[in-house]
Amino acid sequence: MTVVDSRTVLLAAPRSFCAGVDRAIQVVERLLERQGTVVFVRKQIVHNSHVVRDLAARGAVFVDELAEIPDPPPPGAVVVFSAHGVSPAVRAEAARRGLDTVDATCPLVAKVHAEARRLARDGYQIVLVGHAGHEEVDGTLGEAPDVIQLVEAPQDVAGVEVTHPGHVAYLTQTTLAVDETVETVAALRGKYPQLQGPPSEDICYAATTRQRAVAVIAADADVVLVVGSANSSNSVRLVEVCRRAGTPAHLVDDAGDIRPEWLAGKATIGLTAGASTPQRLVDDVVTYLRGLGPVDVVERETAHETIRFGLPTQVKQP
Repeated sequence: MTVVDSRTVLLAAPRSFCAGVDRAIQVVERLLERQGTVVFVRKQIVHNSHVVRDLAARGAVFVDELAEIPDPPPPGAVVVFSAHGVSPAVRAEAARRGLDTVDATCPLVAKVHAEARRLARDGYQIVLVGHAGHEEVDGTLGEAPDVIQLVEAPQDVAGVEVTHPGHVAYLTQTTLAVDETVETVAALRGKYPQLQGPPSEDICYAATTRQRAVAVIAADADVVLVVGSANSSNSVRLVEVCRRAGTPAHLVDDAGDIRPEWLAGKATIGLTAGASTPQRLVDDVVTYLRGLGPVDVVERETAHETIRFGLPTQVKQP
């Protein structure tokens, strides 16, 4: 049923897959193409239910922990570490069991891990800004568990305790909201004026560009639809950016999650997708909207992404 005579869909760009997600998925796909290879993936390779389901249908076996992999593993078995990274303890367990591993950790997450190790070696106490329980955060905490404290928001800063206030540094999860992170870092700097930051921003380029892009379309939209899974940090942040700007926004895993009442009387609909969401799911939403009546799709590009990451040596084509 048509709710308005016609609609405009403002399509944010950049949207959907970032370089780290594309790389991680390619790792699993190439391993699945190998004859006789059993592919285990620790955790979700990226946080999107459709991607995980598609890879599982092709033969990938997803496990929460390495303990779920048979001991000894099947002949030809390989274990893939997800794009979110793992702690040194996980790597040590894999080595102890003699598991053949391929690391699909996003290079930008690996950069944060390297920063944590360097700061710990240099005697810093580290404050990690991130979301408790997120796999990326768990991996970073594991790099220097004795010297890292986690904070999620500015109000958590009051609970931070350090022994050397002049030797404190902060790192961040790569998929945070830029504006909220600025507030948390400002609170940290207010408490520890000599606070050291990373050499370059830890929040990844893809989270930043997608947040900027969705802010642009939110300014002119009556409602924004963000395509992404509920456990995708970067997708959830896009919804939050819109809502803080005063624009209603909804996270949908796919077109089937859209509620008609969200669109009632809405002539301009913003549409974007998290960095772990396939473009085809965005196309499906546009098709759904066309089914409700005439739609004019207008793409607004705020940045052109050209970043690509090389694949691990184990999966490069000969």
